[in-house]
Amino acid sequence: MEAPVRSRSLIATDALPPLVVDLDGTLVTVDLLQESLLRVATKKPWLLPRVFGSLRHGKAAFKQAVAEYVAIDPAHLPYSEAFLAWLWEQKKRGRELWLVTGSDRRVAEAVADHLGLFDQVLASDGRVNLTGERKAQVLAERFAKRGFVYAGNSWVDVAVWAQAKGAVVVNASPRVRSAAAQTTSVEREFPARSPLRAWLRAIRPHQWAKNLLLFVPLITAHRFLELPLLLTVSLMFLAFSLCSSSVYLLNDLLDLDADRRHPTKKYRPFAAGDLSVSAGLLGTVALLVAAFALAAILGDWAVAGLGGYYALTMVYSWWLKRVVLVDVIALAALYITRVIVGGMVVGIPISQWLLGFAGFVFLSLAFTKRYTELRRATERGVEKAHGRGYLTADLPIIGMCGIAAGFAAVVVLTLYVNSEAVLKLYSSPLLLWLWVPIILYWLCRVWLIAHRGELHDDPVVFAARDPTTYALAAVVVIVLIVAAWVPPTAFPPVIR
Repeated sequence: MEAPVRSRSLIATDALPPLVVDLDGTLVTVDLLQESLLRVATKKPWLLPRVFGSLRHGKAAFKQAVAEYVAIDPAHLPYSEAFLAWLWEQKKRGRELWLVTGSDRRVAEAVADHLGLFDQVLASDGRVNLTGERKAQVLAERFAKRGFVYAGNSWVDVAVWAQAKGAVVVNASPRVRSAAAQTTSVEREFPARSPLRAWLRAIRPHQWAKNLLLFVPLITAHRFLELPLLLTVSLMFLAFSLCSSSVYLLNDLLDLDADRRHPTKKYRPFAAGDLSVSAGLLGTVALLVAAFALAAILGDWAVAGLGGYYALTMVYSWWLKRVVLVDVIALAALYITRVIVGGMVVGIPISQWLLGFAGFVFLSLAFTKRYTELRRATERGVEKAHGRGYLTADLPIIGMCGIAAGFAAVVVLTLYVNSEAVLKLYSSPLLLWLWVPIILYWLCRVWLIAHRGELHDDPVVFAARDPTTYALAAVVVIVLIVAAWVPPTAFPPVIR
């Protein structure tokens, strides 16, 4: 049984043999079946039994069932840009181009219609699964007289190259490149991008700076020089970092469609096709298991703390981040959770002063994050932030709420440095008044930068990269050390 053909006007040339192009992993950098299955699982999970039930009729029927329930938007797929540009050059030279793929006919024709590049299309049709040996057989019969050059990327394409006059190797591993060279002559090669760099971008180690909040209870309790406690929190820091990276991977997989429509997020590894869906799912599970294994070393409280953080993160990612105002409260709660867990694992109680101050600071920063997103949406002329419940018209209100939360944090700090709790911890408590203008300056500076449109990151990540923040933090720590351990007799009477 022969796979169906969809014909276009042919521009024949005797100079070059027809070029047959694979779709998944070659023309586009992703596996469209994996992505379609992910969309079914996340958006229409009730259809999964029906989809997998189609496997009893073969893989071609399975692909057809998936394509029936999930529409691919070819305009936002991650194409192999250098390879695509070369294909257009070949087209201009009069070369005949075929799109031949194991993907379902609906998917293949949607891509071909969007590009307007291919003369003919061959694809799986619900009965014939056009991959590997079957694809090689079909192409050998169809091009028995003329021969063909095949562009592919995977190990199953070696069987096709064995029937071809030449190979174009795209996004292939060293093993596949070597097999292609041993099978036929290689006409052109388009190397894949480094997966290591893609993984580093995907797990976002720069975001781990947020987990430094775990050390806050040690610092505020003046116990950061106790090595056993420091090692305990350091291990928890690593567990939280691995857990955070697991969540980032999962979120990027769930947000594929939205990210590909975003001006900057479309370059994320999964949206850009630098990493596959299957690799992302495996990475998500592996990082999460490693995180809880580390927490288990520290005991039940550590596991409970990490579990609570992960549960809140998942609820936020799946639901709360789309609920107006609740989202910023939940985001602030995620920051505060780190502080609370940092105290739990070493048995240091968290004071109400610290919770109040941290709560308002992180609420202000959460509003800053939304403010930045809405400002960008306004600049793009969009009325609503994608994936959020906010309108761009909400920008002034979001700014006012965020600034008010920042000033509330400063008020809490002012009350704290004048409280009895300070007298028990510090020898020279009056020095702590220096914290007030420092924190006030930093929060106002963050908002000023956001208002100018110069804040392009998460505000906590911005702080981790900002030299001014480091300088101010150093002053805060120096004031803490001096106020805690330098006797008051070392200062003039006015500040004792």
